[in-house]
Amino acid sequence: MAGIVVIFDFDKTIIDMDSDNWVVDELGANDLFNQLLSTMPWNSLMDRMMKELHAQGKTIEDIEEVLKRVPIHPRIVPAIKSAYALGCDLRVVSDANVFFIETILKHLEIRDCFSEINTNPGYVDEEGRLQILPYVDFQTSPHGCSLCPPNMCKGLIVERIQASMAKEGKKRIIYLGDGIGDFCPSLKLREGDFVMPRKDFPAWNLIKENKTLVKADVHEWTDGEELEHILLQLINAITIEESQLLSVECKFHTMSKASHGPFPRPLPVPY
Repeated sequence: MAGIVVIFDFDKTIIDMDSDNWVVDELGANDLFNQLLSTMPWNSLMDRMMKELHAQGKTIEDIEEVLKRVPIHPRIVPAIKSAYALGCDLRVVSDANVFFIETILKHLEIRDCFSEINTNPGYVDEEGRLQILPYVDFQTSPHGCSLCPPNMCKGLIVERIQASMAKEGKKRIIYLGDGIGDFCPSLKLREGDFVMPRKDFPAWNLIKENKTLVKADVHEWTDGEELEHILLQLINAITIEESQLLSVECKFHTMSKASHGPFPRPLPVPY
């Protein structure tokens, strides 16, 4: 099973909400958020909102408590634990931020299931305010992808993961996501990989409209129960396929060795 890398988006994939919207709504800052929405990139807006919430007296503990009650389908955590138990390498690629994601995953007791979290940095400064930074500094080093938001190209992250897989001997990717930003990484997947877009969400619509550009097999899902069923079904199918290939290779080597017969005895050395 070490040959399978499962990549999860976070918002509306692992959790059933957008974590940014959830925190802003629950802490009563939705009106200000909507006023500023058209004035700056989303990632920069979230940093600004954390500054505003801090100025209003909201604490890191307040944010953590909100994050701990974010809606999640009851079958998501078992699906993640099962994939991990089967030996898959699980990773997150998300346009949320590391503070939100790690707070939720730790609360759900599944943080250790993931070998890597690729997302926007976030840290609590000396004043107790959460600062959120872009994954890519688009002012000085733009990523150059027209499909993705300025702060993050998930396609470039998937390409880096693919390069590391080649060194580690891992072969297959299963990618799960829902948003516009999940379309670009879907285009980076290869034949033999799988993409699982959430049905009737932006990534699913874009994949449907551009079928010829997607090399991976597409398996849509609607909720956590269907996600669990399809994900574990795909892992099982890959396991059977790899076992059969290994069996064929072993038989081939056995037959090849047998066809050569025993090694000839060496001739005596003349004196």
